[in-house]
Amino acid sequence: MLNAVPVDAPDLDLRLLDDLVAQVETVFRGKRETVRLSIAALLARGHLLFEDVPGVGKTTLARALTAALGLDFRRIQFTSDLLPSDVLGVSVYNPRTHEFETRPGPIFTNMVLADEINRAPPRTQSGLLEAMQEGRVTIDERSFDLPRPFLVMATQNPLEQHGTYPLPESQLDRFIMRLSIGYPDADEERTVLLQSSGTHDPVERIRAVLNPQSVVMLQDRVDSVHADASVVDYLMAMVQATRTEPRFRAGASTRGAIALLRAARGYALVDGREFLVPDDVRRLAGPVLAHRLLPAGASAATGEAYGEAVMLLDEIVARIPVPV
Repeated sequence: MLNAVPVDAPDLDLRLLDDLVAQVETVFRGKRETVRLSIAALLARGHLLFEDVPGVGKTTLARALTAALGLDFRRIQFTSDLLPSDVLGVSVYNPRTHEFETRPGPIFTNMVLADEINRAPPRTQSGLLEAMQEGRVTIDERSFDLPRPFLVMATQNPLEQHGTYPLPESQLDRFIMRLSIGYPDADEERTVLLQSSGTHDPVERIRAVLNPQSVVMLQDRVDSVHADASVVDYLMAMVQATRTEPRFRAGASTRGAIALLRAARGYALVDGREFLVPDDVRRLAGPVLAHRLLPAGASAATGEAYGEAVMLLDEIVARIPVPV
């Protein structure tokens, strides 16, 4: 990639993140907040789950973000016959050397688009758990580290459920955020229509603002974002309220609280700050916590259950006093 930030940049200017958003917006228009949240998830070393109808730009966002970050990208189309080895890799016997050789799968990259992840059987879905949590995979009892940075952007269609396998709560918990892109407004959609008539891929025009090493530096910098005690108490009040809310079967876990704090810190960096404000926690509560909560009347994490969890969580957040 041309014009990427040099590897040895001692102190990355956070204004580069504004440039990053602007580059992505050249092809993914009208959804600035979605871009900012996606970058925040990456900086927090998290993974993203997009639940949306086909054709709203999920693949475009993934490719544009990858190009602007100077990362490698692969797309995996999840289907009912996909095997774990198709994703992770496999050991193959080499008759010339009389040894088994490991052939890495498509997950060995910086950003993976797991398209329609809920179409793969549970065994294949579970193969992603170690990769998403530990940043490594195990193939025939041998462990291999994945490239850094590493991000899974998974998609699922909320309308078409035939032939799908709902993601279990344990796997949903591995996604730091669950987002929905939605339709663009009329003006932005008009611009997209006028730009779509050519044969040239617009993603190819994106300039790399960062590179893998600088992204890792920013991920490490998330840990140093200052969180005042009052903001942490505010976050904990939200988490505790989900645990005492009778309309939830179970409240947010400690891992969920940690994810909310990390995501809020990543969001603060995207906003050009190295300190948290209450609005960071308030803004991220829904994307980070809602998919980890199951309403009392629901038996599985369906789209309806998620929608109800969002509404209940909004009620909880609205009644918790904001620190000043």
